Amino acid sequence: MEDQFQQLLQHGITALSAGNTALALKHFEEAAELDETPELISNLAYCLAKENQDFEQAISLCRSAFRDESWNSIHYLNLGRIYLLAGRRNNAIRTFRDGLLHENNPRIKEELSRLGSRKYPVIASLPREHPFNHMLGKLFTRLKLR
Repeated sequence: MEDQFQQLLQHGITALSAGNTALALKHFEEAAELDETPELISNLAYCLAKENQDFEQAISLCRSAFRDESWNSIHYLNLGRIYLLAGRRNNAIRTFRDGLLHENNPRIKEELSRLGSRKYPVIASLPREHPFNHMLGKLFTRLKLR
């Protein structure tokens, strides 16, 4: 039984790495009937969010994986990806950065670089959208001052 669980988990992880979340979801759901580990729950949560758009349940499942393995950066990666799917970019960036504090995960770095980062507003006391910040930002960029 433990062998079958490990095999299903490994097949799910392989399918997930290949980008086939539907197949991965199937394997993870079958594995969840046999046993539950934080790694399984975290990966299952991401697949649920990606395939079924069930973001609240996915976030709750992923957070439950944190309770047992708060040091595992894979949970941060999956939760960050779930936040991105749900349109919560700021939460995703914060989660990815928290994950890097626990472990130097290249996949988290890849997600952060893909998202890009914005420069600070020129006049910090004004909102980012203020016309002065907008114009000064363009000017400073052209003059290569930032």
